[in-house]
Parts: sequence; structure tokens; C-alpha cells
Amino acid sequence: MTARDSAIPLAGGAAAARGLTLRGGVGLKPEHFREILETRPDIGFFEIHAENYMVAGGPFHEYLGRIRQCHALSIHGVGLSIGGESPLDLAHLDRLAHLLDRYQPESFSEHLAWASHGEAFLNDLLPLPYHAATLDRVCEHVDQVQNHLKRNLLLENPATYVEFADSSMTETAFITEIVQRSGCHLLLDVNNVHVSCINHHRDPHDYIRALPLEAVRQIHLAGFASDVDAAGDTLLIDSHGAPVAQAVWDLYAFTLDLLGPMPTLIERDNDIPAFPVLLAEAQRAERMMCAAGAAIPRDRVAA
Repeated sequence: MTARDSAIPLAGGAAAARGLTLRGGVGLKPEHFREILETRPDIGFFEIHAENYMVAGGPFHEYLGRIRQCHALSIHGVGLSIGGESPLDLAHLDRLAHLLDRYQPESFSEHLAWASHGEAFLNDLLPLPYHAATLDRVCEHVDQVQNHLKRNLLLENPATYVEFADSSMTETAFITEIVQRSGCHLLLDVNNVHVSCINHHRDPHDYIRALPLEAVRQIHLAGFASDVDAAGDTLLIDSHGAPVAQAVWDLYAFTLDLLGPMPTLIERDNDIPAFPVLLAEAQRAERMMCAAGAAIPRDRVAA
């Protein structure tokens, strides 16, 4: 039995302990609420952004409560600012804990990034310098989150456009140290790997090989936009506003060859298409899982 096949010591109820099935999922969008309830699609799971549901009631909760009765759920945070210099926002953590208690998601993830400084929230996921001081701070924040939420965090690798000159570690070495010191798990965003490696002229295959792959519990796939920087080089933007590109599908196939089937989310946050379009991408991911690991038993989970 590999580390990936062993049980994760999660709190938060039976649903969280089971983990996500090894299937494809999509982000849950208000445009699709009614259609999902009417059609009950055969899909592995839905994912929401935590910050969209940090209120007591309203239509989002009404629909999510009904959809949650029929479908597995992952919750993805975008506002904890785990890499920030400031202390974590305890009120935000409390609201997050309440949300997780309310819906008992099969997984919770956040970004290796920072988005706030003091009382200013920058509405972006910004890169970190990779050195000992930042590592200590991030590990302290991850420990605080996991202790507060009483569950393992899935930490997502970032999409970056610039790097700090004073970094003394590679990004993959930095992530590996966080995993070893905090016991957190990884959300491997394959699109982010492609975007960052193209922007920084690195090999995305080498990046993925260098990660602590035994810690991966979920994969994200998304589309990107292409631009040109001031030097005339290609600059990829993690836009979540387009279908998954063929280069990302190819990198996903490479990743599955290393990992085997893994719960995989199709992210689309801009230019939202009709639900069947997203469902077709999730089904494509499942077909690729089958090719990488034979048939996917419906009761198998990423533990």
C-alpha cells in the first residue's frame, strides 16, 4: 500500500474522511444551479470558492444545500493569504471553519500565495520569495489553519509571472519542505505548472517530477490567456477563461502516468460556458484517468 492509498487522518465528519472519488469535477457556478438540480448530472464532484459563501443565508446557500445532498463537494479558498507577512485573519478563519462544518466537504484547499498586506486586500494571488524566513512563516500559517479547521489542508502550487531575486530555494524544494514540516497535502494545478514554467523558461515535466507526488490529493485543470511581455517573450496568464489547452492536457497525461487516477477539477471562472461544455471536459479527464489506470471504480477514493 502506497502513501496515497492509506487513510488521511481527517476530522470533519464521515464525508470528509472518505475523500473525493477518483473522478472529474467542475466548479459550481450560479449560472448552472437550476440545470444541475433538474438534470442530476453524473459527475464526480463540484467545487466552490469559500469566500462566495461566507454569509449566513441567501440563494447561494439554498442551492448549494440542495446540490450537496446529491454530490460530493470540495471547497477552495482564495483569501487566507497563507504566504503573507501579516498574521492570519482569525475572523476569516472562523467563518471558514463554520462553512466547512456546515457542508462537510470531502476536501479543502488554499493557495501558496499572499493576497493582503496589513488591512489592504489586493484581490490577487501574489508570489513569494523562497527562502528560510518565508518557509518558517508559511509553515506556521499552514499549521494554524490545519489546527483551526481540524483537517488537512491541500496547498496549491501557484501560477507566477515574476520571481524574487533573493530566493534561495526552488519552488518545488520550497513546497516539499512545507509538506514535510506541516503534514499538509497538495493540490497540483497542472495549468499553473504549465503557465509558470513557460513564463520562467523551465521544463514543466521536471517541475512535476520534483514535487512530493505522494502528497497530491487533487488536480486542477484550467485555461490560460497568452500575451507578450516587455521583452517580447510569451507571457501566459492564468485566466480561467478558456477551455483547457492541449498543452495542459498533454501535461496532465504525463502527470497521470506518474500518479495514477486522481480527483480532477475543471476550473472556469470567466466567460462561463454552458454546463454541458464543462461536463464534457470533466468526462475527458475521466477518460484519460481510465487510460492511465484502467477502469475507475466508483467507490475508490483518493485517501
